[in-house]
Amino acid sequence: MGAAELSVEYFTGQAEFREWLAAHHASSPGIWLKMAKKGSAHSSIDYDRALEVALCYGWIDSQVRRVDDDFFVQRFTPRSARSPWSKRNREFAEKLADAGLLEPAGVAEVERARADGRWDRAYAGQKAAEIPQDFLDALARNPEAEAFYATLDSHNRYAVYYRLQDAKRPETRARRIEKFVQQLAERRKFHD
Repeated sequence: MGAAELSVEYFTGQAEFREWLAAHHASSPGIWLKMAKKGSAHSSIDYDRALEVALCYGWIDSQVRRVDDDFFVQRFTPRSARSPWSKRNREFAEKLADAGLLEPAGVAEVERARADGRWDRAYAGQKAAEIPQDFLDALARNPEAEAFYATLDSHNRYAVYYRLQDAKRPETRARRIEKFVQQLAERRKFHD
C-alpha cells in the first residue's frame, strides 16, 4: 500500500493514539497522522508525543505534508527491518524503555537494531550533523565544488551528511565522496 492510500487519523492526545496503536500496530501498514500546527485554534496530539507513542509500538515517522493553515499530516508506519535509527529516536526509545513504556513490538525493534548494528550507527539530526572532514578535504581540492557547496541550504548539506554516514563500507564512502564532489562541481543540488 502506497503512502497515498494510507488512512488519515486524528487524535487529541497520546492516550487515543496509544489505544489505536494497541489495536492496529501489527495489522496496519501505517497512517497519516493529522496534527494541528502551532498557533492553530485546534488541538491535537503534538509531534513529540506522537513519536513517543509510535516508538513504543515499533513504529516510526517519516514524510510530512501540509494540509492547510491549521493542520499538517505526518506519516507513521511500522519500522522496516533495515530502517536506520536517528540518535534522537534512539534516546527517546532508551527513555521509554527505562520508564517501562515500550510495548513488546517496540522492545523487539530496539533489540533487532542492537543485534544488526543499526543502534550503534544511529545518525545525528539535521541540527547536530557535522560534515565529515574527509569530505571537506576532498571538497577543498575542487574549487568549483567547494564554491557551490558554500551556496547550499541546510537541507542539501544534510543530504551529503546523511548519505556519507549511511555508507557501511569505506569503499562505498569513498565512491560517494567522489560522486558528490563531482555533482557539486557540476552545480547540481540534491534537493530543489
